[in-house]
Amino acid sequence: MLVLLLVVAGIVWLNRDSLFPAEAPTISADDPVALCLAERAKGIDEMRAQGTIDEGQATLFKSRAEALCQAQHGRSGPPSLPAQ
Repeated sequence: MLVLLLVVAGIVWLNRDSLFPAEAPTISADDPVALCLAERAKGIDEMRAQGTIDEGQATLFKSRAEALCQAQHGRSGPPSLPAQ
């Protein structure tokens, strides 16, 4: 019985991000940089979930997306989204 509980606890621990997702950052509707970055980060996260890119590539793409959004819309807005 103890082994079964340890196995279940291990499975829950390994899948904790899927079972208990972190809160999404609040994005102001009037901040074009944050909206642009959120849209691009969503696409990057989808590619990561599909296995198209790895974690290192996702981090690189998010940093490039941040630079692109700031260049297109100015440097206003909240700090960059954390890499997941």
